[in-house]
Amino acid sequence: MRYLIDANIFLFMLWDNNRLTGVVKDILGDYGNRVYISVESVKEIIHLRQCGKFTSKKQMFTGSVVDFINNETALEIKSIKEEHIKTLERIPILNDHKDPSDRIIIAQAITEKIPLVSSDTKFPLYKKYGLELIFNA
Repeated sequence: MRYLIDANIFLFMLWDNNRLTGVVKDILGDYGNRVYISVESVKEIIHLRQCGKFTSKKQMFTGSVVDFINNETALEIKSIKEEHIKTLERIPILNDHKDPSDRIIIAQAITEKIPLVSSDTKFPLYKKYGLELIFNA
């Protein structure tokens, strides 16, 4: 099975595994699954790192975040494609959620028909637009 994880799931996976539900741990631990992270999530992680949002305890990346993902995890980085942008255009901006990074990740999951794994409480709003969500409560 294929899954797309959000940046929060990636960070929990590395630093706070106790914040992952049993279902999410099972998904991440099953080597039969292909688990992707969006290039948009990678961009968010790099931004957080550059803004100093990681404490010294969480300085996992001594080099490139991309190199770390490629060499130290089983995740595959999924690029944004034209068809994802077209889906993004069809998804309305919701009053309760306007985050452009989240919206492109959601569009990517909808387009690719990949379940999105996230802890973001706003993501369930997009189920009516075709998002298959595995919510990490």
